[in-house]
This record gives sequence, structure tokens and C-alpha cells, in this order.
Amino acid sequence: MKIYALLRRHSLEIMKKMGRAGKALKNVLQQYGISQNRLAVTMGVARSTVNQWVNEVSDPLADSIPDIITALETLEPSAAQIFLQLYIERDSSLRQ
Repeated sequence: MKIYALLRRHSLEIMKKMGRAGKALKNVLQQYGISQNRLAVTMGVARSTVNQWVNEVSDPLADSIPDIITALETLEPSAAQIFLQLYIERDSSLRQ
């Protein structure tokens, strides 16, 4: 799958961008009208876990990123693509 190849290719870059996952995830969930609960159920994690990511209380573990992408692909394939782009690429709108 193209997403996983891209994820592997950029693994070092991803490690440098920890902290951006919550912002990217929040953006995608809002943009596509996906609730935190719906994502949590699809992933098989607690809603509070997703809430902590979205509110930047904690970062998802690196191992969770492929699970987030898989769940987003299940719910809305284009949301998975946008999440990955926002997470990996240099998007100045996410910088603060």
C-alpha cells in the first residue's frame, strides 16, 4: 500500500515531527466530520486516548500512526491521505 511505503520512507522525518499528530488529526476530524468516538471505536482504543491526541495532551506512539491511518482509510479514505500529508509534509498552517 502506498501510504505504508511513504510512512516507512519518512520514518526519521516522522520522529522529528512528534507533536504534530494531534494538530493534523484534529484538522482532519473537523474537516471530514469524523467524531473522536467514531475514530476510537474504529481503532479499538478508548475515546479518551483520541481526545488526548487531538488536544495535544499526549502524542500517539509511533506504532499508532499506521493504526490511525488505517482507521481513517476505513472511515474516509481521503481523510487518511490528508492526515498523512499534514503529519509528514512541511505545512506552515500547522506551525505555531
